Amino acid sequence: MEVRITEKDNVMTAQLAGRLDTAVSQQVAAELQPLIDNADRTVVLDCKELAYISSSGLRIFLTVRKAAASKGGKVIVRDINNEIRQVFMMTGFLNLFEIQESNG
Repeated sequence: MEVRITEKDNVMTAQLAGRLDTAVSQQVAAELQPLIDNADRTVVLDCKELAYISSSGLRIFLTVRKAAASKGGKVIVRDINNEIRQVFMMTGFLNLFEIQESNG
């Protein structure tokens, strides 16, 4: 699992690549701490290269969302694949997050 965080124009973006499962969830949560610290702005979770997400991964997404809600920021989930979209649909996450598809 790889996490790359970039900041541009007051937007924090985390590019997630690989499988976000229980085995790596604590490491990923620690790596995403800068997003939580800066949740007063727009946070983008770029899932273009995310192959899988477990319940532990969903909990991390919720933690980021909760931080943004309490600090007045917003979270955008970008480019989820069909399997992750299905998980989001079944868990109600499609209603909790703004989902975007990039053009390209």
